[in-house]
Amino acid sequence: MATGTDDSDCAAVWGDFVDSDDQCDVEDAAEPAERYDEGLYYPICIGEILINRYRVEHKLGHGGFSTVWMAHDMVNNNDVALKIMTPGPPAEREYTAQDMIATTVQDTSRLLLYRETFLLPAPTTQHRVLVFPLLGPSLRTHASSMSVAARMSSAKQLLQAIKALHDGGVVHRDINSSNVLYGLTPFKSGTDLVTKYEYLGRPRKMHIPTCKPMWKEGELVMPISPHKSLVQETVTLADFGLAVKSDTSVECKGEPPAIYCAPERFHGVESGFASDMWSYMCIFADLCIGFSLFRGSVPRSALDFMVRSLGPLPSKWRGSYDGGGQYDESWYNQNRGPDSHQTLEAKIERSRYEISPVEKELVRSILQRGLSYLPEHRLSAGQLLEDASFKELMASYGL
Repeated sequence: MATGTDDSDCAAVWGDFVDSDDQCDVEDAAEPAERYDEGLYYPICIGEILINRYRVEHKLGHGGFSTVWMAHDMVNNNDVALKIMTPGPPAEREYTAQDMIATTVQDTSRLLLYRETFLLPAPTTQHRVLVFPLLGPSLRTHASSMSVAARMSSAKQLLQAIKALHDGGVVHRDINSSNVLYGLTPFKSGTDLVTKYEYLGRPRKMHIPTCKPMWKEGELVMPISPHKSLVQETVTLADFGLAVKSDTSVECKGEPPAIYCAPERFHGVESGFASDMWSYMCIFADLCIGFSLFRGSVPRSALDFMVRSLGPLPSKWRGSYDGGGQYDESWYNQNRGPDSHQTLEAKIERSRYEISPVEKELVRSILQRGLSYLPEHRLSAGQLLEDASFKELMASYGL
């Protein structure tokens, strides 16, 4: 029997169904309901028991190819995260990529790798489930509430994670702030559900609105909102669904969100270590100044912001843009300079955080060299860890 329901308590124990006025809030925070109609997501209810072992207690989040749930492992008596994948190649890519990382990367202490896996049957397919240690919120949602010192620690820890991955010959290909997770202090053994919900928030949920009856019950659920006392300052790099060995040509051309994506990837150049480092530099800037260097949900708009901030793209890229939409010929005009109010210096000056003039100059020096358009000119993870400016910036916060 694959699933069941914990009937030991009344349904109210497992959170609260919202009224119609609040359903929009749940729908905005949850995964697209139509993907259940399409048979892609696996329907889950809070309180459900999977494979007679994992009791689902809350929602953690979702992605394009998965939903992620907090569950209690009734065998080992600890809380875990269950990543329930959509059927098909993306699930198997992540599964095989994690196995590859586990066997080729020497230091995986800052990488989120699955501990166990199992399959859930559905009417016409099956869903792979990856079991992970339970971690907290992402850097995207939580970093702004951390101290400057904690954010700098996040930057260093993430860089160490990337170096370990690269030292093992692996390119992540999807580094962005949503794939970097803070630690979560585990609950003591025997902690009851009421206490957990006091620290995580009670699940706010609704029945999945679908166009046709589903083959099993399921709920849309607002993710946890952990109390700040639970969130640790350790960070872990996650989501290896696009990861590959370096120098590997891949059919899956996925990429991080446009504002984190290296410009060469919009010009027919295969991703490599340097592409990961561009993504890292975008996160580093966000941690230092409190906002994204670039804007735009599509490549064209993100590239436009890059040029306005950093100047023209390499002339040799002219004619090779493949990011979708019409490119702007002026991107490659070598006589064009950055917009004065959009330069790195101008953005660093507008930092939302209190950093000294010396620190601002260190940040500028790091970004200037890390955001070189040509991949071969960018600092590697190992080089940046040993870089004088980076070390001085970290040392100013005792790191």
